[in-house]
Amino acid sequence: MPATMKNWAGNVTFSARSVRRPASVGELQDAVAGSDRVRALGTGHSFNRIADTDGTLIALDALPTSIEVDRAARCVRVSGRTTFAALCPTLHRHGLALPNLGSLPHISVAGACATGTHGSGNSNVSIAAGVREVEFVAADGALRTLDRRSPLFDGAVLSLGALGVVTNLTLDLVPEFTVQQDVWEGLPWDALLTHVDEVLGAAYSVSVFTDWGDQCQVWIKRRANDSVPDLSGIGARAADGPRHPLAGFPPEHCTPQLGAPGPWYERLPHFRREFTPSTGDELQSEYFVDAHHAVPALQAVRRLGSRIKPLLHLSELRTTAPEANWLSPSHRRACVAIHFTWKPDQPAVTQALPHLEKALAPFGARPHWGKLFMTSPRRLAASCPRWADFQALMHHFDPAGKFRNELIDQYFAADGPAVGDRSS
Repeated sequence: MPATMKNWAGNVTFSARSVRRPASVGELQDAVAGSDRVRALGTGHSFNRIADTDGTLIALDALPTSIEVDRAARCVRVSGRTTFAALCPTLHRHGLALPNLGSLPHISVAGACATGTHGSGNSNVSIAAGVREVEFVAADGALRTLDRRSPLFDGAVLSLGALGVVTNLTLDLVPEFTVQQDVWEGLPWDALLTHVDEVLGAAYSVSVFTDWGDQCQVWIKRRANDSVPDLSGIGARAADGPRHPLAGFPPEHCTPQLGAPGPWYERLPHFRREFTPSTGDELQSEYFVDAHHAVPALQAVRRLGSRIKPLLHLSELRTTAPEANWLSPSHRRACVAIHFTWKPDQPAVTQALPHLEKALAPFGARPHWGKLFMTSPRRLAASCPRWADFQALMHHFDPAGKFRNELIDQYFAADGPAVGDRSS
């Protein structure tokens, strides 16, 4: 195992004893069946060890890309290793779209679904919630398929890679749509707290960027026929040119602004697919709180400003709609997601996270699975109503623990009840 094989952020050196790069699903099945411990690696955009293993690391970058669009059924069957940058233009050419996208088009579809990647919008769920069927290589090397008719399905998509290696997913689609993006800046922090529902609900997708100082920047992504939000009445001003969320960074790395209309997939992400995403030198954490607790949760974080600001590039606030996925931070509740893009100082960030998590604990905060967090297993299990059901699902598909790793062992007991022992 090369010591230089790292994740995208460079903070994780993978510890696998061997790496396999199967070129077909058949080779992937053989690799899984012949390994005692195995994990899959997509584009490596997770910031923790969720993709790591002490056994065989299966890199998916040699597998073929497959995109099969069904216009009549408004869905697409897509290979899990496919990136959104590759998928979205194809959908657009067929007159169809995904209803929501994350900030980065560079990540794989399977990885995004497995960890709960999301965009923003009061009516928008995570990408995993738009999956109608998932196919994966199980621990015995066999292909398994689950769809929405199965009572196990809501545990099988946002699955942390713990059930198998995803080969294909079928995603819901909507008719393609045009989006216009505008940036407002100088929004006073007190005005944000007073009008938080108005600001975060101002358009189809809204992101608020803040360093927890006195002012915020608001990115508004509206569908072309929707009304134009005006935040001038609460103290913000319209940006007079393109902006990057981080002051001093090139705005040409970001998707077009100033109200210029364009395809959904060229506006919903913050960053263009042809450029390095975000800063390219960072760590990330994110916590989801019930939307009803948005104001006190934000106030609690801001009181930690002197501790976190020296470690921070920027924070982003977004909203997510309730969904059914068992392990989703938005399981059955509308959320405000509080995101932290940290400077690449993991020891310092690790020291700060317990203070941040303690401040957010009264609001039922749940972390993003693919980012840095230190929430205790007991607290996280208590916040997720379907925790034991997911334990049972892992035991059902992987009784010998082939897909387990350090993170899974930490948060889920090695044995669990049989599938069906608990109901929702």
